Amino acid sequence: MKERVVRVADWAVEAGESVIITLGLGSCVACVLHDPVSGVGGLAHVLLPSPSLARDRSNPAKFPETAIPLLLKEMEAAGANPQRIRARLVGGASMFANLASPGVALMGERNILASREALKKWRVPLSGEDTGAGYGRSVYFYLPEGRLEVRSVQHGVREL
Repeated sequence: MKERVVRVADWAVEAGESVIITLGLGSCVACVLHDPVSGVGGLAHVLLPSPSLARDRSNPAKFPETAIPLLLKEMEAAGANPQRIRARLVGGASMFANLASPGVALMGERNILASREALKKWRVPLSGEDTGAGYGRSVYFYLPEGRLEVRSVQHGVREL
């Protein structure tokens, strides 16, 4: 099976006997898209909720509002049907919530909300989430069956 590792602010679209992996999600969010009929899937490891928070805005995988349309375009080019694509979100942890001022929206929470908003804008149904809380996660996304494993030290392996 072909393995593709997606780093922070990176993305991948694959089909066939592949697994897309992203490791060490803290406040970042993995936006995982899949067309179950074609077996085409994509994953973006988004870093920030908005381009307004970055000096360098040139990388579309860094933000949900640009990563989602990028994945959709590349997935369609690989044979996915946009009407069949479903999304899952993983990550967005509040790793240092105890250090934040009360009432301040933490980066993980903001990443989750921005990812949901981008999916809504592009009319991609959200079929599952493993987000928030205070622990890191890694994602193993197996194609073409679309099996998504979320792994964490504290909570073991769960399928989403």
